[in-house]
Amino acid sequence: MAYEVTATRRRPRTFDGLAGQEFVSSTLKSSLEQGSIAHAYLFSGPRGCGKTSAARILARSLNCENGPTPVPCGICSACQEIGRGTSLDIIEIDGASNTSVNDVRQIKDEVLFPPHSGKYKVYIIDEVHMLSNSAFNALLKTIEEPPPYIIFIFATTELHKVPATIKSRCQQFAFKSIPVDIIQSILRDTCGEMNIQAEDEALFWIAREATGSMRDAYTVFDQVVSFSGGNIRAALIKETLGLVGLEELNALADACAGNDTAGAFEVVDRLLDAGIAIEQFVIDLAGYYRSLMLLKAGIKRESLLGYGPDRFSAKVRDKLSLPQLEEGLSLLLEVYRNIRYSLSPRFELETAVSKLCWLDLWISPPELRSAIEAARSALGPAVPPASPSVVPPLSGPESPAGRTPDPAAPPSFMDKPGAFAEGFKQVLARRSLEGKDGEQKQTISQDAELVRQVFRGTVVNQDGER
Repeated sequence: MAYEVTATRRRPRTFDGLAGQEFVSSTLKSSLEQGSIAHAYLFSGPRGCGKTSAARILARSLNCENGPTPVPCGICSACQEIGRGTSLDIIEIDGASNTSVNDVRQIKDEVLFPPHSGKYKVYIIDEVHMLSNSAFNALLKTIEEPPPYIIFIFATTELHKVPATIKSRCQQFAFKSIPVDIIQSILRDTCGEMNIQAEDEALFWIAREATGSMRDAYTVFDQVVSFSGGNIRAALIKETLGLVGLEELNALADACAGNDTAGAFEVVDRLLDAGIAIEQFVIDLAGYYRSLMLLKAGIKRESLLGYGPDRFSAKVRDKLSLPQLEEGLSLLLEVYRNIRYSLSPRFELETAVSKLCWLDLWISPPELRSAIEAARSALGPAVPPASPSVVPPLSGPESPAGRTPDPAAPPSFMDKPGAFAEGFKQVLARRSLEGKDGEQKQTISQDAELVRQVFRGTVVNQDGER
């Protein structure tokens, strides 16, 4: 017998077999039980989520010898022919290759003839959004008032491209992406059916890479089975497909959290020498920081994190705050966007890793503003700003160190107890956060620089003293 891919062999035959589409299944089953059969259906959703399978199941339910029924028998001649794709009453059309008005005219001529052997003649048009505007217009009347034995089922991945005049004539069903845990469970059942040993971590990786598509999951699964020899292991997948494992990501993140730039570069160099693609490296590292961000936010679902919470580096989780992890993820996403046009993708990656090594020093603008407001409250009422003729700029070459002291000038910042606080008050008094919205960011930035100068002891007073 010829080899059959898993996606075809395990295509669902009943509504209960549609993974992750409970609303669609229950609604269609109820309408069949009540005999409320529409003349046109529009199935929309991402690729590989079961739109075409649902259309074939609906066609089988309508033409089954026991039908219309929500549970087709699967053994009558009609069910068998539809399953093999040889039924004359089920016409599947590829919308991408039949886009013209002439193709639609052929449909309009064919609907005048009753079904060959079943109760209904069903037209399944896949990727219907590819039809031209003229073809859509030619279909309008036929869809609105077809013969009683005609059923149209449209499937599309781009619902926004379907004209409103078509949508209004159809019952619409929105298919969802299939959750990772459901895909993983189905793959586990598939392994049991095929007598294949598989690690949960390996199946989870396959389910995650499918991005909500069951067909994509089966495609990757077949590829992995072909080189795993009946034993799917996470380590073998990483080695064969060039993936970055969690242990390596933990080592790199630990070095970055410890401000060990040299150690981080050594980890990057070792992984790149092992044949890891730079794009895959950035993808895996971004996913790692995303998981840390979710952990910091209190989310511990393994289906979202990818691994158990205890497998992530405790050092990184404790040292970095949620805004810092958000900044790290944003940095890696920007690197991935820039790699395509970069002079050297490796330079982009190394620069990003270098920035991650001082990520614990990064302060978000809201945190900076809160710190300044807290300092204002702690220091009391601000000192009124002095006249520019009396107090020159707080720092800069224009305040020479050898200037003769002015008796009317305020005392030096550091020449009496509490002078540091007084100097801090002058810094805050010089920079008011009140003003137009467009000036807020610049004012906060100036405040931050002056506060840093105060703490470093580099602010120069009017006497030229530090």
